[in-house]
Amino acid sequence: MMDDQMLKTLCGLPGVSGAEEPVRYEILKQIEGHCIYRVDPLGNVLAFKKGRQEPVHSMLFSAHMDEVGLIVTYIEESGLLRFTTVGGIDRRVLPGKTVRIGEQPGVIGSKAVHLKSAEEKDKAPALDALYIDIGASNREEAEAKVTLGDRAVFCTHYCEMGDGFLRGRALDDRLGCALLIEMLRGELEYDAHFAFTVQEETGTTGAKTAAAQIGAEIGIAVETTTACDLPDVPPEKTVCALKKGPVLSFMDRGTVYDLALYRRALETAQEKGIPCQPKAGVYGGNESRSVQTAGNGAQVLAVSVPCRYLHTPSCVAHRSDADNTLVLLRALNGAFGG
Repeated sequence: MMDDQMLKTLCGLPGVSGAEEPVRYEILKQIEGHCIYRVDPLGNVLAFKKGRQEPVHSMLFSAHMDEVGLIVTYIEESGLLRFTTVGGIDRRVLPGKTVRIGEQPGVIGSKAVHLKSAEEKDKAPALDALYIDIGASNREEAEAKVTLGDRAVFCTHYCEMGDGFLRGRALDDRLGCALLIEMLRGELEYDAHFAFTVQEETGTTGAKTAAAQIGAEIGIAVETTTACDLPDVPPEKTVCALKKGPVLSFMDRGTVYDLALYRRALETAQEKGIPCQPKAGVYGGNESRSVQTAGNGAQVLAVSVPCRYLHTPSCVAHRSDADNTLVLLRALNGAFGG
């Protein structure tokens, strides 16, 4: 079972791409004494854990520490902050959201609906029509609290809803990080490398350098992926669903996954009685594309927890999917090691 308090702590930490330090410090605290590790110059946490046996093919499990968010780009004379997005965020979810820049609270503002033209009401607001209001009266007052390049995160608290549903701002990919921590805390059948990577949301930069340093022959990206089990969505567009287990990808917009690994993972799930689902469609992408092409290359697989509302202030996953993903990852360590 996944440690709920650990996931809550990880989701509460700010870690927009390029500013992952708080998340990294917490991960280092969580894995201390369970493995050997180091932090590379880019900020990736690279860990190694001995298993009961040495694998025939070296393997790497990776998850990214960073999250989507905002970055301050300009301070108006009025004290309002201009910003742009870090990672892929739908502009329609931004107006009215509360944010935090370090310890400084703020709110994303825009022209009131009463003042918008009919054309403006029918369109997503442009980024240059939005700003962050931190309650500053002028530029000088704002500059005393915020500097250009500061990151902003959404103020969404982690909580459990209903029967095992989990809501959090940064489930993508603090869920993956939590699962890797659980693997490091437990016993492994085969030796394995682990990478907690930086800057996935802005180009999978961290995974490229991590994979090149480790040189594993098999890479498994542990992620969240788009669940669209929602009203009025046709079956062929649902992609995956909550409460149906971990998701295995055969292809996405960045990676064609190794067919042998994909089939072996499905077989392993069936043999072990682990609920599992293929990702029904070619959507999105993750750091597998960087792991696949780093160094001498690697066979890659993506194992994901289905998650609704990705890249918004409130992602929703289900505890049973997280727990079953952990069971599958441990089983794959055994299946791929021999």
